Amino acid sequence: MAGASTLARGVFYPAAGIILLFVLFAVFATDATTAVMNTLQSEVIGAFGWYYVLLVAAFVIFAVWMGLSRFGDIVLGPDDGAPDFKLPVWFSMLFATGMGIGLVYYGVSEPLSHFVSPKPGVTGDDASLAQAAISQTYVHWGFHAWAIYVVAGLALAYAIHRKGRPVSIRWALEPLLGDRVKGWLGNVIDIVAIIGTVFGVATSLGLGVLQVAHGLGYLDVVEPSTALEIGLIAAISGLAALSVASGLSKGIKWLSNGNMMLAGVVLAVVLVLGPTLFLLRSWVQSFGYYFANVVQLTFDTLAFRGDEGLAWESSWTIFYWGWWISWAPFVGVFIARISRGRTVREFVLGTLAVPMAVATIWFSVFGGAGLHQEMTQPGSMLDPATGEVNTDTAMFQLFASLPSGGTWLAVAGIVLVVVFFVTSSDSGSFVVDMLANGGNPNPPLWSRLFWAVLQGLVAAALLLAGGLQALQTAAILIALPFSVVLIGMAVSIVKELSTEHRQIVRAERRAARQQLTEHVTEKVATTLAGRWEDVLPPAPGALRLRVPRRRDPRAPGPGGRGGPKDADETPGPGG
Repeated sequence: MAGASTLARGVFYPAAGIILLFVLFAVFATDATTAVMNTLQSEVIGAFGWYYVLLVAAFVIFAVWMGLSRFGDIVLGPDDGAPDFKLPVWFSMLFATGMGIGLVYYGVSEPLSHFVSPKPGVTGDDASLAQAAISQTYVHWGFHAWAIYVVAGLALAYAIHRKGRPVSIRWALEPLLGDRVKGWLGNVIDIVAIIGTVFGVATSLGLGVLQVAHGLGYLDVVEPSTALEIGLIAAISGLAALSVASGLSKGIKWLSNGNMMLAGVVLAVVLVLGPTLFLLRSWVQSFGYYFANVVQLTFDTLAFRGDEGLAWESSWTIFYWGWWISWAPFVGVFIARISRGRTVREFVLGTLAVPMAVATIWFSVFGGAGLHQEMTQPGSMLDPATGEVNTDTAMFQLFASLPSGGTWLAVAGIVLVVVFFVTSSDSGSFVVDMLANGGNPNPPLWSRLFWAVLQGLVAAALLLAGGLQALQTAAILIALPFSVVLIGMAVSIVKELSTEHRQIVRAERRAARQQLTEHVTEKVATTLAGRWEDVLPPAPGALRLRVPRRRDPRAPGPGGRGGPKDADETPGPGG
């Protein structure tokens, strides 16, 4: 196969080997894997939780600055190049790939969870708790998540489309590391990116499978079980493999566009069948509350809440920051690949502001409807067996509460989860394979299929090793090494854009000086020519100025007198 010759052996084999070892260890030493992951989670959260919070806050500031800075007009590609995808298609592809499956899984359950089991320190009546719950959800799914993607995507898009580098994480760090990205250090960077991508996508697959299994149970199709979850992983991975085989312009594009339309229909139905006026008012109010409190919510580490605060942070905020960071190489490469021709400002606004608006609408409708149902009928959105929120079934419980919408909305929800994962797995496999093939934008089909299958195996291994807890732990752990890469990418893109901006300014100044010189020269020449015409008008019929000739001072002038001396003639003695 033609693409096989591009295989980067120093990247492909180490990354695949490490991931396969984890899968084997998790399957054949499940209890030991669970114990190790639990220990690592407690150690990482305890030691680095503050680091994740500070880092993500810095990325938000960085992304906003990039969008508003003097670099905004620089094109991610040739100066005269047009974008590869129209704006609606571009948006649907980056959004569905970036976090679509998580929105479906947490759309109802997260605001409801924050309401029923509030964040430590949050108190008040039901209205206050509901408002705090929606705002906390906005923090987890809004600017912060997409700011991480801006850092990775912008650095990669500039390196790939502006500088002509291969599609690989290492080249985004070239301004910082120089030629060292071509050796073992570059291989390590790409290996970390591949492992992070595989585990990030596997985490999403695991969450989606848990929800699909309980959705089928809700429809009385089959009883949820570990065997069912493993079977669903195999089936969905098979669908992802078919999508992988169809390529970027067909499978991912069609699936993402179709799924975004289906998601829009389900959103509209919940808005219309639910408490419409309440949901619209809630969205407007929550948006303002979020912006009024976003700084405090961003930097809150619950430092004075002891073990209770640390446990909450690890289950929610730190898990999300780790999840988004682990997805950064995958989403960054993908949105960079589809963003050729966009300016830096367009890229930042498209990647940061628009998904934020859509996420707030989504959670205000789904989360708001779930909160309204629980506030008006206490206990109706809780698990009857435990009296707590069941994240796997909350969406289906909400659908059941809507008039004439339970069954078919549940089916639509299952389809959304499946297709969102297929899209993520498809694009994730594509990105991983580009990294494993030295940045080849058209890697061979066999290796794309290999990574799609491997993602399914990792998801199955994580479920066997502890279910949701293991999925969260994997996301947090894998994000730690790649966070260092992200910092390097941020430094690199600032360095590159600053250099290019200085060159642009110098070129503009040179052009302005040249234009001014030409203008002044033309003006002076025109003025002098006009004055010569006034002093010495041309003879009748003459086509050009008559230039006065030097007269011989000895020649008789008018009246027989000697002519005037030349101005530059030096008088003789006695003159």
